[in-house]
Amino acid sequence: MRILVVHQYFLGKNDAGGSRWNQFAKYWAQAGHKITVLAGTVHYATGRKQPEYKGRFIVRERQGNNVDVLRCYVSEGYNKSFVGRFWAYLSFAVSSIWAGLFYAGKFDVIICTSPPLTVGLTGCVLGVLKRIPMVFEVRDLWLESFLDMGLVKNRWAIKVMYWLQRKIYNSAKWINVLTPAFEEFLVKVNQVPREKISMIPNAADLDIIKPGPRNNWVRDKHHLGNKFVVTYVGAHGITNKLMQLIEAASILKEKDSDVQIMLVGDGIRKPILREKVAQLGLDNITFVDSVPKNVIVDYIAASDVCTAVLQKLELFKAIYPNKVFDYMAAARPIIIGIDGVARKLIEDAGSGIYVEPENAQEFAEAVLKLKEDGQCRREYGENGLNFVRQHFSRASLADKYLDILVNKVIV
Repeated sequence: MRILVVHQYFLGKNDAGGSRWNQFAKYWAQAGHKITVLAGTVHYATGRKQPEYKGRFIVRERQGNNVDVLRCYVSEGYNKSFVGRFWAYLSFAVSSIWAGLFYAGKFDVIICTSPPLTVGLTGCVLGVLKRIPMVFEVRDLWLESFLDMGLVKNRWAIKVMYWLQRKIYNSAKWINVLTPAFEEFLVKVNQVPREKISMIPNAADLDIIKPGPRNNWVRDKHHLGNKFVVTYVGAHGITNKLMQLIEAASILKEKDSDVQIMLVGDGIRKPILREKVAQLGLDNITFVDSVPKNVIVDYIAASDVCTAVLQKLELFKAIYPNKVFDYMAAARPIIIGIDGVARKLIEDAGSGIYVEPENAQEFAEAVLKLKEDGQCRREYGENGLNFVRQHFSRASLADKYLDILVNKVIV
């Protein structure tokens, strides 16, 4: 089967970030399928463009065997303003349509994975012109997130985006969602027929993320010694609301000097977080730039506890953060500052503690509780590892996705 994937944020070799589609592409290619990916030239977290992409409209790359990647032009205004971000989305839609028409060759199905919603423009145009079915994947309720955070207020812009969303949902032959809450939202709010929705969630990359020794090179490099390390891995953006971890660090500094919070990743808010740490004079926060997936495993292993947090919004109750599955795969206990399905996931797995989002005091108390109870930490870690092995293996979910393509879409 020839599969075209439209993913603006598809990771490059040794890139840091969510590797869901890099892994799916790898597994499908190993099964003998031909995979072509239309990807962007600007990294979603850093907003930067690598030198080899500058001044070029389409760049062809190769990842492993049988996976072609066409890097398509994205405006470098990505992280400069909301207008710059929106122009980056539209520029990718234009360049990816061009690449799909004149560079990608023939294919049997197109999969568009969102965010951003605008990748659906590429899918709609190529689907019609190439006369092939489109699958649209909802990894995030992107439009609703923008509106809930007040990032879009112009009523005409809102109408256009809602029109585009309806057009994409109607044009897709199949829609995949990542959580049960997304499915209910699409059915009840967007009137998407339930019979054309599947759920292939985020999962653990068990061939990459594994349990490892706590006392490794990471502790030496960052002078962590025998500190009790609480690690966050991921984007440092607006929605992540990492200021709550800075506030928790301020509380913990007065209560226990052995606790160190480590923030691994990049994003538009990172300079602001660094500035706040400097203003407060905190020495119990360690900032680490983004590292590749095969290295992040050592950062997680060096941690005593890992965490995932988001802004306190009703919408985020529908999200499974991918980092949570990595923490489980590494057998590390979790403090989850996200209510809803993410909280339920942790509680069902018995792999950690829930704290109210943006409640720094409650977060600090959870850290101190886990620090004092080594047996509890070990049980949470073992429970999480067993849970993802049984229910959330990326390889098995890749097979399930492929079955849907064969039996529901390409018929």
